[in-house]
Amino acid sequence: MEENVGEMIEEAKEELKRVDHLIYVSLKYTRTADVIKNALLRLLSTFDFVMEAVLIDAENHKKIESIPKSPKLKMNLLLELYPDDKKLGKYLHFYNFLREVINSPYGKREEFRRHVTMIISFPCSTAEICIDNLENCEDLTKDFLKHAVFLIVGIEEE
Repeated sequence: MEENVGEMIEEAKEELKRVDHLIYVSLKYTRTADVIKNALLRLLSTFDFVMEAVLIDAENHKKIESIPKSPKLKMNLLLELYPDDKKLGKYLHFYNFLREVINSPYGKREEFRRHVTMIISFPCSTAEICIDNLENCEDLTKDFLKHAVFLIVGIEEE
């Protein structure tokens, strides 16, 4: 791995550690929707680091000329680079969903209780994020990191 790629992957791993702490420590004691939102922001940040790593690797291998600044353009470029990768498409679809969640107004339910929930209203639907789905979001982000390392290095990471 190139040095910049390695740095981005390490930053992503550090962000995942912070998410882990938010879910299993901070959320355990505070139980507020704001902690859920902070965990989602960290997950988004992890995705950003991982996408950057894959794109830097592609640039180093002359697959692309430059890396766009916009997250949406980065996502589209990754989809162009790996058009047959269904897993990558699934992860990037989830990333796009996270971006929508973060940029939407949200409500709260059962704060300071076990089932604290962040409620996001979209024009045609509603999403609810509680501790359990937040753990699933974290797992999906970890899978994305492993998949990205596979794309870069060619070997599965444990």
